[in-house]
Amino acid sequence: MPEPPLVAAKPFLMEQDYGAYTPEQHAVWAELVRRRWAQIEEWACREYLEGYGILGLMEDRCPRLREIADRLEPRSGWRTQAVTGFMPHEAFFEMLAARRFPTTTWLRDRTSLDYTPQPDMFHDVFGHVPMHTHKVFGDFVQYYAAVCARVDDHDILERLGRLYWFTVEFGLIRQDGRIKFYGSGVISSQSEGNNVIEGKCSVRDFDLEEVLNTPVKVDELQKVLFAIESFDQIYEAMQRAERKLLGNKVA
Repeated sequence: MPEPPLVAAKPFLMEQDYGAYTPEQHAVWAELVRRRWAQIEEWACREYLEGYGILGLMEDRCPRLREIADRLEPRSGWRTQAVTGFMPHEAFFEMLAARRFPTTTWLRDRTSLDYTPQPDMFHDVFGHVPMHTHKVFGDFVQYYAAVCARVDDHDILERLGRLYWFTVEFGLIRQDGRIKFYGSGVISSQSEGNNVIEGKCSVRDFDLEEVLNTPVKVDELQKVLFAIESFDQIYEAMQRAERKLLGNKVA
């Protein structure tokens, strides 16, 4: 059965022009991977490392999004989809609810290796996509987006956004007696990774109420993050958040 067409997201869809990447851009991708890999190999969660291997990401060249999608879809039903850039939340939620991960195609340059204010292809592909090979994590993201797509209350969306921020973007998990990374913001950023490893960030046990009430800081290193025990925990947390915040508004 064919998937229903995207409506809100349609104006933002595009094809990746892989031939347009310059040797310098491929070299920047390789440098970004090299800078992160030693830390990621030790500190990323098992599910991320397994997903990275499944996707077959190239360490010396920019990724081809169609090839990634072809490896990803048989595993979890997700696909990567190139988009033009920032999308309104209606389009973003529509894509995630359809298990299509919107991926930017631009890459930071050497002057911004440590930080870029807008997500680029390294953040999206290296940081996010490997986790989408994991069924429970992928189901959580789809469920989250399907709920958010039905919400038109700004305050509720803001609180649900905190759940996304402290899981998908900056999530930590306890494995083998240690804190490990799974959120893209920690995976893709040397500074955020160091912030956790060096104990400069308070790591608290995941508590839905606290997460929903912790404001997001997008322009500074994180001061508080939350560690889960399993990925089932965040799916169950989304179920509770839906009941708590939407109540009789649930369709």
